[in-house]
Amino acid sequence: MEGCLVWGGRSFALAQKVMEHPSATVAYSDYQEVLATAQSLLPPACRVTLLADRGFDHGECIRWLIQQEWHWAIRAKRDLNVMRANGHACKVVDLIAPKEQAYLFHRVTILDDIECELATANLSIAGEEWMVFSDQWASLSAFKRYGERYGGIEPHFKDYQSAGFELPDSRLRGAQALSTLLMLLAVATVIAISMAIQMVAIGQRSSLDWHSQRGLSFFQLGLRHLQSLCYQRLPIPKLTQLPRKKPKAACASLKKRKKMECRIEFAKVTEFDA
Repeated sequence: MEGCLVWGGRSFALAQKVMEHPSATVAYSDYQEVLATAQSLLPPACRVTLLADRGFDHGECIRWLIQQEWHWAIRAKRDLNVMRANGHACKVVDLIAPKEQAYLFHRVTILDDIECELATANLSIAGEEWMVFSDQWASLSAFKRYGERYGGIEPHFKDYQSAGFELPDSRLRGAQALSTLLMLLAVATVIAISMAIQMVAIGQRSSLDWHSQRGLSFFQLGLRHLQSLCYQRLPIPKLTQLPRKKPKAACASLKKRKKMECRIEFAKVTEFDA
């Protein structure tokens, strides 16, 4: 379980916890301390949006988010019970939009007393249905908001594996050992990103990244720079604070950039009130 900050097309951990668990589904009591730790590290009055996959639709979790005044967008399970604004009770699977369409449901209630918004979509290009609960008014932006999870957090996991640190090769299995290693990797990630920012600022990006535009992520660029310094036995430069404004994500190919920038159109968008 990780609490991550998305920045520059990648994310890095603010808080994390390794658990030995028989399944991928964990109880709120198991990960609540991760949320609390991440909150303690954020600036006061910071606007936060929690993005979570299926399995985190716990009433205790969402009520905690509401108390902290955090925004949230959580992917819904198909069998979750929903009470619509008109009093009709059903399951999420009954509210999935037809092919190539989107449904926007306002003022639905889940988990007994949590009022929220629900957006569902069914696009062939996606390969699966989208079902997103959120505290913010249901609109097509709900899909874009939740999609940031894939744009920052999923690449972060890839960096820990084939794109960077090759974590599986460590062969570690104990929770305490993995927690220690992941802490070190989180620090190394911040160092790599900070070094890459400095390289780009002084015009040295092309020495390690030969794309006409930035093709390597800040993480990958910084990691290569760090490896080069170690090979030359040169010291790590003094690190600077990351810019407040997030830069655009890198794209290794025009095909990938086109995919990231494509606009999805729905055949029909239907809104449902009371």
